[in-house]
Amino acid sequence: IDEDNLTTFRVGEKAVIHLLDVSINLPVDTYIEYDLRLVNSNDSFDSKDNNTQSSIAISAEENSKCLADIMPHLAYGNKSRPSFIIQENINNLLHGSCRNPHHASPDSLLAGDKLVGQTLSDVEKRPALLMMSGDQIYADHVAGVTLHAIHQIIALLGLNDESFSDENLAQSGITCGSELYQFSEQYFQRELLLPKSASPAAWFRRSLFKSNKQQPIFTSTYAHNHLMTFAENMAMYFLMWSPTLWQQVELEGFNVPDKYQAVHQQELVAIKDFVSGLDKVQRLLAHTPTYMIFDDHDVTDDWNLSAAWEQAAYQDPLAKRIIGNSLFAYWLCQGWGNDPKQFEGDFYNVANEYQVANANQKEPNSAQQSDDSQGLSSQALYSQDLCSQDKFIDYLLKFSHWHYTLDSQPKLVVLDSRTRRWRSEQALGDPSGLMDWEALCELQQELIGHNAILLVSPAPIFGVKVIETIQRIVTLAGHPLAVDAENWMTHPGAASTLLNIFKHPKTPEHFVILSGDVHYSFVYDVELRFRHHSPHIWQVTSSGIKNQFPQPLIGLFDRMNRWFYGPYSPLNLFTKRRSMRIKGRKLMVDEQEQKLKLGHQRLQPKSGLGYLELHDDGSPQLIADLHCDGSKTIFIETSEELLP
Repeated sequence: IDEDNLTTFRVGEKAVIHLLDVSINLPVDTYIEYDLRLVNSNDSFDSKDNNTQSSIAISAEENSKCLADIMPHLAYGNKSRPSFIIQENINNLLHGSCRNPHHASPDSLLAGDKLVGQTLSDVEKRPALLMMSGDQIYADHVAGVTLHAIHQIIALLGLNDESFSDENLAQSGITCGSELYQFSEQYFQRELLLPKSASPAAWFRRSLFKSNKQQPIFTSTYAHNHLMTFAENMAMYFLMWSPTLWQQVELEGFNVPDKYQAVHQQELVAIKDFVSGLDKVQRLLAHTPTYMIFDDHDVTDDWNLSAAWEQAAYQDPLAKRIIGNSLFAYWLCQGWGNDPKQFEGDFYNVANEYQVANANQKEPNSAQQSDDSQGLSSQALYSQDLCSQDKFIDYLLKFSHWHYTLDSQPKLVVLDSRTRRWRSEQALGDPSGLMDWEALCELQQELIGHNAILLVSPAPIFGVKVIETIQRIVTLAGHPLAVDAENWMTHPGAASTLLNIFKHPKTPEHFVILSGDVHYSFVYDVELRFRHHSPHIWQVTSSGIKNQFPQPLIGLFDRMNRWFYGPYSPLNLFTKRRSMRIKGRKLMVDEQEQKLKLGHQRLQPKSGLGYLELHDDGSPQLIADLHCDGSKTIFIETSEELLP
């Protein structure tokens, strides 16, 4: 490995992100083991030795360690190294979203780890990839114990600091990240520090009962520990995918306000359980090609929900910095590995300015030399560091190529439904379309010429109509943020353009849509009405990996949806998707049909990891959710839609 296939990005004194982009001709459909040998970069060898090459080899052997030796838990069973299988044809895959570490439900990635272990050398049955379709972290909903661990990690690794110019923070004595981490009212009270809108109720429609006081820009119900700095976001990622750093921190010993003591104890129990399974999660990721795309919680709840929200957020320097910091960390920990070539050239050059400025600011000797030769003060160097961070954040917020495709069979197309929104032309406070006209036209071009497509949309394209109707009613009442009123049918232009793509004569014959977001799972079989050769569309939604919808409520919505929006219901004539017939699949548990409690005959509320098997033509053979208790929920076709 050399500079041609290794790119690094330093985010702290003891923290460097490594991107290994290695091109090797390897056989497909073949079990291949791999390892990484890590050599101490401080080791030096005597080149004057008569047996130079042999002595270097011996020294390198003695002063290096293999990944398999450092992390033996990465190997399964009697294997000594991790492995992979290059599969050009996707026969099966894992997918899911919404992994909240302190939710009481189990981490369903453990079910994926178990499946990979059972099918390790089986080319046909081992999952070809893991697709994570949003909310891989919750930057806006953080447990107190997690934030406490994050601050210890920042100090341990010397993660990059940053300064603030916000007046509200300054009044609390906070001018930089390190002062924020020492703030006496740090835990469970971040709402006191988060920015508020410059004008009252900027993104809510006014009503007779609306207060004129300023409203928080960040609208998450659980913003008590909202991440703010780049370092906090990076530490969060380090803790979500690996058990290593959890062993270096204390989980207790910080100030918890009395009214949050009960919540803290619940979170502490959940986090300890979460950490206990991270070695298996890391093993799953070491064995499985993994792709990701953001949704709102990777940055903040309701991210870019409406034009009014965008105006309020991006006109406030602190809000803009918080959003940018989350997106910065997303690029390094998720986006970069999806398609590295998208981030070469100008993108990396602007990012590298931040890296170089931080390196200069942290090296007193070089800083002193720079002062002597150029007359720059240390404060000027620090200002250069801050300018480079804001410059890169400006670049990130304008960047429009987070989406990507995978040249596989079927072709995998991953949508960015967050940064290219179709803003409402009627009212700034109305929800935006999830993709604008230009982005949807580009999507259509990606689909032409293919018989089968795997389309990843973080939010379901064909959702549960009764829930979407409730969201619409609340939006009309002027409170779209109260119900996360984000679905593909909310915006007339985006909905019409998207549905016309499915009606296009060159639309792929087999169309599988993979989604998450909603914290329950369901599968819809979709076909066009009044067309003999309709494309076959499957809406496959699996959510959440470690999150779930309140079960009694989802049972009620399940019944209501079948009563009011079954395929033969006249109410469908009043929906935007009236030209389509949509049938929900029934649930079977462990391949034995059972009567499910609370009416859960179409909507599956239990946390799980989606599992999909495909026929050679790209149509689904098996659609299921895998659960940590070893059970499996299978979605089966049915025509009994109108029965409660």
